[in-house]
Amino acid sequence: MTQAINSAKPAPGVSKEARRVLAGTLVGTTIEWYDFFIYAQAAGGVLASLFLAPVAKDNPGLAQILSFATIGISFLFRPLGAIVAGHLGDRLGRKKMLVFTLVLMGLSTSLIGLLPTYAQAGFVAPVLLILLRILQGFSAGGEWGGAALMAVEHAPSSRRGYFGAYPQIGVPVGMILATFTLWALTAALGPAFAVWGWRIPFLLSIVLILVGYFIRRAVEESPVFKELQERRRESSAPLGQLFRHNAKEVVLTAVIFIANNAAGYLLIAYFATYAVKALKMDQPTVLLTTTLASFGWLVFTLWGGAISDRLGRVRTFQLGYAFLAAWAVPMWFLIDTRNIVWYFVALFLMTIGLGLSYGPQSALYAEMFPAKVRYSGVSIGYAIGAILGGAFAPMIAEMLMNGFKASWTIGVYIGVAAIVSLVGVSLVKETKGVDLHVAEARADFVGQHSGETAD
Repeated sequence: MTQAINSAKPAPGVSKEARRVLAGTLVGTTIEWYDFFIYAQAAGGVLASLFLAPVAKDNPGLAQILSFATIGISFLFRPLGAIVAGHLGDRLGRKKMLVFTLVLMGLSTSLIGLLPTYAQAGFVAPVLLILLRILQGFSAGGEWGGAALMAVEHAPSSRRGYFGAYPQIGVPVGMILATFTLWALTAALGPAFAVWGWRIPFLLSIVLILVGYFIRRAVEESPVFKELQERRRESSAPLGQLFRHNAKEVVLTAVIFIANNAAGYLLIAYFATYAVKALKMDQPTVLLTTTLASFGWLVFTLWGGAISDRLGRVRTFQLGYAFLAAWAVPMWFLIDTRNIVWYFVALFLMTIGLGLSYGPQSALYAEMFPAKVRYSGVSIGYAIGAILGGAFAPMIAEMLMNGFKASWTIGVYIGVAAIVSLVGVSLVKETKGVDLHVAEARADFVGQHSGETAD
């Protein structure tokens, strides 16, 4: 994790406070998504047999589908978390919500590591697991919007894409940390990992949360939110105002995110499971290779944010989704060779499309909404897009495999999603360089900032 963060060190000329903001958004989102990804990968590996034992005994395929479905359940509660955190974030501040969501995610993740299994508590075990997943989803729904806005609202207008890429790369860094942890534990513990070792990565979240808490507490509030505090009378009902005046932008942000989130969750939760269970490849080797391929996601996400400051947000997204649509089917023929080198190549190349369609997201979304509803707008749009995209992507992939017995059908699914999101982002007029400050909140975004360039 330290090497990954160092590789994303801010460029010279960035102020001390800006560096603190970037570190706070990166470290915080890394920890949040480590928590989420640990669960996603455990769901693909061990949780079906531990918490759905009767189903796993009679029908292992159905148990795996249900285990992947528990990933999706938490997504259903992201909009609620986005609404609550977005509303309070637009009223109380980005910083307070970031600290709150971080602590809530960490506590719910740690408690999963203490849960009894089905053999110990019967049906109570999966019920408790689902309740903690709901808390994870609620906190994740409010996390991303706050982190994205803290980064983008502190940025100079000509570098919003670069600044906004920092909370984005927290996702691949979180995945790298989660996958590496699982690889180390499975390699060290062997069969004992499935018995008790699976609890360790969940319990480690306690340490990570303490680190993230103190880093985020040191970050100053967003300057745009400080303006809102000074002009409180202009923000009497931000959530109601969002749906009255910016419903179109909420829909577009959701559609834009579908393909990236769906493909991302296959990388997070499905590929390693498919390689180990369906292709019978060595689990520690597969986990290590998935970790290494995920560095591509980190690099191309940071690059995607940076080049969007030159090419524009929309054009960068279009390049990413065009590549993802083109690569979605061919990569499966490489994976099915059962060759670990081709498995790496398949995943690494996919991260090019993932990074280019993820790096500019913070800046694009922030620039699509006026200041006083921005937290609500980006959080709710992001949460809805996550439901439509990644919530049930691993489960859908498993169902396609069970139904068609052909992995390339999963590629068709991702390719179609990429085309849908490509159309969505193409409906947005270029946002690069628009004014993010409070004065801009007097008018709707769409149609008013076309063609503006960075200062």
